[in-house]
Amino acid sequence: MKNPYYPIETVVEDVIVETPTIKTFVLAPSRPIKFKAGQFMQLTVPGYGEAPFTPSSSPSVAEKMEITILRTGKITDALHALKPGAEVGLRGPFGKGYPMEKLEGKEALVVGGGVGLAPLRSLIYALLENPKKYKRVSIKYGARSPEELCFKRQYDGWSKAAPNVDFTNTIDVPAAGWTGRVGLVTTLLDGLDIDLDNSIAVSCGPEIMLKFVTLKLLEVGYKPPQIYLSMNRKMSCGMGKCGRCNVGHYYLCVDGPDMCYDKIKHVPNVFG
Repeated sequence: MKNPYYPIETVVEDVIVETPTIKTFVLAPSRPIKFKAGQFMQLTVPGYGEAPFTPSSSPSVAEKMEITILRTGKITDALHALKPGAEVGLRGPFGKGYPMEKLEGKEALVVGGGVGLAPLRSLIYALLENPKKYKRVSIKYGARSPEELCFKRQYDGWSKAAPNVDFTNTIDVPAAGWTGRVGLVTTLLDGLDIDLDNSIAVSCGPEIMLKFVTLKLLEVGYKPPQIYLSMNRKMSCGMGKCGRCNVGHYYLCVDGPDMCYDKIKHVPNVFG
């Protein structure tokens, strides 16, 4: 039996600078790692510790994995200092992942903010592998400034992936040279041209964003069972044993981290 606490030896194959504070690490594990879109990994940096991150690469690729990381503290500082050839460790995958079976035949609304587009990119890859399985794929994304938009090299490809796929982005406040949409990502949800009764919304981003995206989705007509939130917070062991990531009686590392809002809507301070 494999030891779930023992990390898989992994080499950093490449480091892609996404924004001034966000990098994508292309990882080559010593053995293939199969995962579902939305599941997360524990990434170990020798001498510093480990932290949970959701892959941002296609779940159909097991030989390599991409993880996109915002620099926020001790372990992420150490990660951002790594160069190609560095050795790290991977444990997992953990969690249930996105409810792909519930999205089939429906209009999938994908809403991301900042580095929250990273876990959603794995979902987007999965959706675009066979877009005909979905009535529509609508991607809405926002960041504070043009410099903080992730994966800019892929926007055009996503928009043109299929006739039933669309992509719209925005920045929070006006910026010199910016000619696109301006306003919080919630403004992209005003006047949605979408079949509300036949849609599932999935969102990932900072908790304050998740709160206001959820309120806006409810306002425009989504019901709690139609809303899924990626709540990647406080996860440590990955197996529901340390008790750090509970939301009500749910453990995000086991029951999530992508939670149906209908299950957690009554939890006090559910958005932290």
